Amino acid sequence: FIAFLVFGLLPIIFSVILAFYDVDVLSGIYNPVGFQNFTDLMADGRFWNALANTFDIWFLSTIPMIIMSIGLAAILHNPFLRGSTFWRTILLVPNITSVLAIAIVFGQLFGRDFGMVNIIIGSLGFPHVDFVQGTTSSHTAIATMIVWRWTGYNALIFLAAMLAIPSELYESASLDGAGKWKQFLYVTLPGLRNTITFVLIVGTIGGLQVFAEPLILGGSYNGGDSGQFSTLTLFLFDQAFVAYKWGYAAAIGIAITVIVVIVSTINFFITRKIAGDKQ
Repeated sequence: FIAFLVFGLLPIIFSVILAFYDVDVLSGIYNPVGFQNFTDLMADGRFWNALANTFDIWFLSTIPMIIMSIGLAAILHNPFLRGSTFWRTILLVPNITSVLAIAIVFGQLFGRDFGMVNIIIGSLGFPHVDFVQGTTSSHTAIATMIVWRWTGYNALIFLAAMLAIPSELYESASLDGAGKWKQFLYVTLPGLRNTITFVLIVGTIGGLQVFAEPLILGGSYNGGDSGQFSTLTLFLFDQAFVAYKWGYAAAIGIAITVIVVIVSTINFFITRKIAGDKQ
């Protein structure tokens, strides 16, 4: 509790207070400005661009990641799979690998002239894609990094949930004539309802706070030439530690928190509704 108070709660309270001040970093003077930081934020095109980029990357990464994770978990759940412990261990390798190393490797893979992805695209007769300068292409590259890193980790979470589903449910469904697909659809998915909600909410929180991947791939804090790499956390970092607008950065942090709460709440009700209908 003491550690949480010192390193968790107090910084949050200080950030909330800081959002209502204009801070002169050199002199240490705090000038109260009321809601001016929030008003400026709502009128700042850079904020809305970062928000759009963040949601685009979140959508391109979170949805495919959940689908692939459930698919991998279903494969690992197969009782006839040999070396299941080995495959479960392998799935954790991307998650424990350094984000910096992942971003550097994927930066080479998505290179414009000599990247492996563009070599494959060129061999198919299509022109090379600039994954750094393009907006959609850069978001796809960042989303691919996120999917590669977190799919295996989430697959193990789904696998644990699948193992907790009573086998009697599958036996009853089999006796009623349900095949493997219908068992998965009407037994496994409803049994994963709480886990899907958890993974989606955690993925949303992480997706709206993505920082290292766009920073390393883009190579700067300003979000690229046309702001295509700018995310909410990159924008916050740029304003706090490059422009030294601490009050404005604190307002961005509060805005991110509010957005995460709203999106997570929407995700919660949608997943509960879909899973409840399946059940």
